[in-house]
Amino acid sequence: MGKMTQQKRVGIVGATGLVGREIISILEENALPVRELNLFASMRTAGEIVEFKGKGIVVKEIQRKLLQGHDIIFFASGGDVSREFCPYAAQVGALVIDNSSEFRMEEKVPLVVPEVNPEKVFSGPGIISNPNCSTIQMVVALKSLHEAAQLKRIVVSTYQSVSGVGKEATEELFEQVRCILSCQEIKAEVFSQQIAFNIIPHIDYFHPNHYSNEELKMERETQKIFADPTIRVTATCVRVPTFVGHGAAINAEFHKPLTLEKSYELLGKAPGVMVVDNPSNSEYPTPIQSVDRDEVMVGRLRIDQTVSSGLNMWIVANNLRKGAALNAVQIAQEWLKHQYE
Repeated sequence: MGKMTQQKRVGIVGATGLVGREIISILEENALPVRELNLFASMRTAGEIVEFKGKGIVVKEIQRKLLQGHDIIFFASGGDVSREFCPYAAQVGALVIDNSSEFRMEEKVPLVVPEVNPEKVFSGPGIISNPNCSTIQMVVALKSLHEAAQLKRIVVSTYQSVSGVGKEATEELFEQVRCILSCQEIKAEVFSQQIAFNIIPHIDYFHPNHYSNEELKMERETQKIFADPTIRVTATCVRVPTFVGHGAAINAEFHKPLTLEKSYELLGKAPGVMVVDNPSNSEYPTPIQSVDRDEVMVGRLRIDQTVSSGLNMWIVANNLRKGAALNAVQIAQEWLKHQYE
């Protein structure tokens, strides 16, 4: 058996959540050579049995000692769990891929989207951060255009599904819809206001400058991933009543001229991108189309006629897969390549 096919001992922290379960699903597709899979969660869901390749695995309550001896550990839990356990897991020799925002802006922690900056994956144990879901799909869509024309400014508005918050959020949307259709009282507990048949321009907490933390994440993470602090990014992040799939309307301004024809050519060859753009036949990406896809779907391309070199586009991606779980597994795949080069 060659080095590249050596089986790995893999752990998932937050295994009972939406992203954790999606990682399990992707690993079932033989995305990584898994010798042993261990699942961890909080006390609340520890003891659940989760199936992996026809075998039931008991989810254990996370403890430091249980993290020892792993090659790769995915963290699909909250920032408080990552803060407590990620450094220890890396210290005892694991590659740690963290889906929280806890370490994203730390200088020594790579922030990686494999289609964009795979060179940032290192070969030894340590922490690698998975970017914000909306940032991931945006940089994948813009990477080839940035290489050709150099991004100057990005104005983005997101349309983010409730699954980005977690299982409780999807349950709240379902329950609110049920209550509305049966003329019952609506309760808003996960969200600040009713989400069913509504949209909420509020994701994460607000800073003194009135930008939400989600909006500032998109700015800072984009600059770090592209390794270019001069790219100006301004975002408006909105929660919409869809279950899966984040959309984003992007206005990108470049330093160099970029024609529509060249944009189609670049995007057609870009890794991880699928162009769906024939609006006269009502062909454009929608969240429902993204549910079973791993690509970032791009459409509604048009030249911005208000600046010398600008492009408008609409993008959609499955926030649980490419926006989280798939990107994390792709990081692990890239790490394995570095291990045995």
